[in-house]
Amino acid sequence: MITGGQFLSYLVNLGFTEVLIEERYGYQLTVACAGPGTWRWMLGVSGIPAVIQFSLMLCLPESPRWLFMKCENFVIFPCPSPIYIYLQDDKEKAISVLSKIYEVSRLDDEIEYLSSQAEEERHKKDDVSYWQVFRSKEIRLAFIVGAGLQAFQQFTGINTVMYYSPTIVQMAGFQSNQLAILLSLIVAAMNAAGTVLGIYLIDKCGRRKLVLSSLFGVIISLVILSAAFFFESSDSSSGIYGWIAVLGLALYIAFFAPGMGPVPWTVNSEIYPEAYRGMCGGMSATVNWVSNFIVAQSFLSVAEAAGTGATFLILAVVAVIAFIFVLVLLPETKGLTFEEVERIWKKRAWGSDSNSESLLEQASES
Repeated sequence: MITGGQFLSYLVNLGFTEVLIEERYGYQLTVACAGPGTWRWMLGVSGIPAVIQFSLMLCLPESPRWLFMKCENFVIFPCPSPIYIYLQDDKEKAISVLSKIYEVSRLDDEIEYLSSQAEEERHKKDDVSYWQVFRSKEIRLAFIVGAGLQAFQQFTGINTVMYYSPTIVQMAGFQSNQLAILLSLIVAAMNAAGTVLGIYLIDKCGRRKLVLSSLFGVIISLVILSAAFFFESSDSSSGIYGWIAVLGLALYIAFFAPGMGPVPWTVNSEIYPEAYRGMCGGMSATVNWVSNFIVAQSFLSVAEAAGTGATFLILAVVAVIAFIFVLVLLPETKGLTFEEVERIWKKRAWGSDSNSESLLEQASES
């Protein structure tokens, strides 16, 4: 849905390069060009889906799990087994939400499951903290892998390509605004299609193989892009290098979208113990957006200072480092339960464990 939305945004922007509404002498004129004020329309129209989303969010119910967690409980009889009473208001809200999702026959099972999970999480809550993420060796290892994947997703240049693809196309020698956005629209369409392909491949090939093959293709694509810009600057009379740059851009998206696009998010939902999943997932997402901010703010400045070819070569070097990072640190999580993944981190943190030695082999066999 994210990459589909990006494709639609390019489609809207293409429309604004063709039509600009100007008001002269009290009349509105439609001008078939991209005038200096067009970017304001491109930016402003994105407020429309934001208003629609805000309106729909007003109708969104709270998560039943969160409502159960919010229920305060009091022990009435501590032995032989504790009996609890809950604040009925929140519990009734949770049951009301669940009844809209599940059939009546399954509703009781879901309520019982959420009640037991909420109680278990309340017992664990005191042990869970941001400091504990870094104090516990196995959780720290998992977080380094999860946050590292999120950082490399951005530092290999994906949002640079998506944000600045019209600019990159113009740098390659295509000066028409309309042609630049049209070619970028094709890139965005490939990104959306590649993400759909990734949904199919991620459970067929596994996370590790998919992301390694994705990074290999990204490295090749960035080298092609870098070479195209180096040769284009030395031989500006030939237009062939501009098309090679566009080809490199298309190849980059074709390789990135199925692997490095979805895999970091998938892996981050699988590698943490349940008590830390929300916390570590949020922290790794923060790493993603901070990395995104750094790359997006620095790309044009670095390209101006070092040259576009050198900038893409730097991204290629980062992609090589990312490849080594994945090869050395990322375990395959396809087909494993959360408990099995947790034992993998314990094995890596504290040495060999007879119960977890063959988990990866068992997963590959199954």
